[in-house]
Amino acid sequence: MQKILSHMRKAIEEYHMIEEGDKIAICLSGGKDSITMLNAFKALQRFYPKHFEIIAISIDPGFEFFDTNLLNEICNSLDIPLFIEKSNAKEIVFDIRKEKNPCSLCANLRRGIINSIAIRENCNKIALGHNQDDVLETFLLNLLYTGSINTFAPVSFMDRTKITLIRPLIYTPEKEIRSFVKRNNLQIMPKVCPMDGTSKREFMKELIFKLGKEIPMLRANLFGAIQRNIKGWEKIS
Repeated sequence: MQKILSHMRKAIEEYHMIEEGDKIAICLSGGKDSITMLNAFKALQRFYPKHFEIIAISIDPGFEFFDTNLLNEICNSLDIPLFIEKSNAKEIVFDIRKEKNPCSLCANLRRGIINSIAIRENCNKIALGHNQDDVLETFLLNLLYTGSINTFAPVSFMDRTKITLIRPLIYTPEKEIRSFVKRNNLQIMPKVCPMDGTSKREFMKELIFKLGKEIPMLRANLFGAIQRNIKGWEKIS
């Protein structure tokens, strides 16, 4: 946990993700990232100088492998309130529209429900579990497929809902999250989406791995370029 907390606290403090009195909704998909973030937030809450509340929000998309019992068990063990909302994402995205590239539409559907629950539960922030690998993969996806130099920001304020999105795992490599889950024998959903392992993001993951063998500083160079050149990544002093 110490490694995870170290990365997470660095991101939180450099980008001022937590303020006194915040109520944070943690998005819980059931995968390794969100479950690691949930455990880390609970540990951080015990000693962080700024006091904050946390709840967990999960969207049941309707897939047969989505395990709500597991999510309830995890949150009960950590004494974190959990709000599970059913959606018709599977039906709309896969059955009716039969999307070939479903990730964007599915994310938009989930985002709207998450925002609604956060507002209802008086949360002023939503925590998303994107890790360092997600940052790099999104950067390369935008660069190679759309010709834009961009990736998601550590902190984003949504004008319409007045809620701030935070991504506390942006400094945490995926391999450390996998290691944390394995060492602590944490239960996770083996699959949270039918597209796992088959999307363009998976291709980017493999590309970074292969290039990293030839260019040892690849990850550090990419991440440094993002911090220096992309709006929203400026460290807050």
